[in-house]
Amino acid sequence: MSVNATSFSSPLANAKYAASGIPAQLEPVMEAISQMGIWTVALTILAVAVVYDQFSYIWQKGSIVGPAWKAPFIGPFLQSMDPKFEEYYAKWTSGPLSCVSVFHKFVVIASTRDMARKIFNAPAFVKPCVVDVAPKLLGADNWVFLDGKAHVDFRKGLNGLFTRRALECYLPGQEEVYKTYFKRFLQITKDAGGKPVPFMPEMRELMCAVSCRTFVGYYISDEAVKKIADDYYLITAALELVNFPIIIPFTKTWYGKKAADMVLAEFSKCAAKSKVRMAAGGEVTCIMDGWVKQILESKKWREAEEKGIKVEGTKPSPLLRDFTDYEIAQTVFTFLFASQDATSSAATWLFQIMAQRPDVLDRVREENYKTRNGDIHAPVTMDQLESMTYTRAVVKELLRYRPPVLMVPYMAKKAFPITENYTVPKGAMVIPTTYMALRDPEVYTNPDEFDPERYYSGDAEVKGAKNFLVFGVGPHYCLGQHYAQLNLALFVGKASLLMDWKHHPTPISEEIKVFATIFPKDDCPLTFEERKW
Repeated sequence: MSVNATSFSSPLANAKYAASGIPAQLEPVMEAISQMGIWTVALTILAVAVVYDQFSYIWQKGSIVGPAWKAPFIGPFLQSMDPKFEEYYAKWTSGPLSCVSVFHKFVVIASTRDMARKIFNAPAFVKPCVVDVAPKLLGADNWVFLDGKAHVDFRKGLNGLFTRRALECYLPGQEEVYKTYFKRFLQITKDAGGKPVPFMPEMRELMCAVSCRTFVGYYISDEAVKKIADDYYLITAALELVNFPIIIPFTKTWYGKKAADMVLAEFSKCAAKSKVRMAAGGEVTCIMDGWVKQILESKKWREAEEKGIKVEGTKPSPLLRDFTDYEIAQTVFTFLFASQDATSSAATWLFQIMAQRPDVLDRVREENYKTRNGDIHAPVTMDQLESMTYTRAVVKELLRYRPPVLMVPYMAKKAFPITENYTVPKGAMVIPTTYMALRDPEVYTNPDEFDPERYYSGDAEVKGAKNFLVFGVGPHYCLGQHYAQLNLALFVGKASLLMDWKHHPTPISEEIKVFATIFPKDDCPLTFEERKW
């Protein structure tokens, strides 16, 4: 065989096959391999890899709905880089279970209420997995990646941060943020000469600000809050469902990692300040204070027990270990991670929908005015906030009508027999959707209409108890679900008293844009005026 630019001399060419123990039947195969050129070998390996990739996909797909074949290796990666709600919806309506395969990830999508609940309530088979890059942004040792008993035990230490009593402590800080930003909304309209401005970015900043004040109080500066609000977009982009699993300089994941590191650094400073203030007997004004206080009380109890000293009062339950500033920052960062995009979505849709339905907004305004005894600037207590049943019904219907969280990714820890005829393979991503359960016509009359009456005077609260999957169910349900709903009620109620606003519809106002959560495609153009009483 002659040697040229496209071939190479194989060390097998002159080998004694028999002497090396190779069966005589394989000698022709070895001879053929020894005569191959390098490009022939490469193309053969590529062809084998493509066939294996296809076979693996078809075998994992089994009997469920999905493409007959996948684009070699990448699957619908390019399509997934620009996710469209209509494509998601087509998947959900294609069957109770459907699938795609992107790179090495095989993904099973569960569309029905019962399928979704089965996944949420199957900790023996699945665990939340977020996306590949998430541990690099949130920290691989972050509590959200714990599983089983370790997750349950850690979570117990956080439950006290979202009790009714705790939530009332956070109200003054939230109201202060809303007053500040509502003045800004008025100024934005004035600066624009009364012309409509897309307010989705402003809603994102507002919700980031109120989250920061709720989570870390005034330990963080206004400038740092603004920086986090501006840069959090980068974190959201890095954590999209389909993205590069490794961090490459100047990509979405790289910018997201830099932004996440900045947030963790700021929150670590806040934790240090909170420890000093709580040790000095300061009052709890934010979630970080509440947790730090529990940590310090647990530490005091443990030290007293070790010394054999009797401690007055009740033993802290659960008894927390000591946490570093960085560990506290990591945990509080997960609250921001869980709330920022979801509440931004809800706030944007809430303002658009209220402007479109002045009768609903008038009832919200009237209820809030009466509850505050005619003083539009009066702060509200938790009792008053909970008493506003119509405002809370509006919020709950908004979360049903435009659910911020469409899907929740899990990973199969082992083969998961989700139906009699199909088993999710170990290592596959399995994703329950909330959307279809919230649009079930057997539970919700005219499900495609926004109607707060279904929660105010109707039976949706009881009839739809199993369908309201907005905050998940099972061991990983959202800790802050009551906080989120009450916060949105405070938000829209206060806005109704201080401002009038108008939505300026475009042809795509009702179309849905997917960016981690859902937003109007036109980013919600609004104008604001101060309300005259």
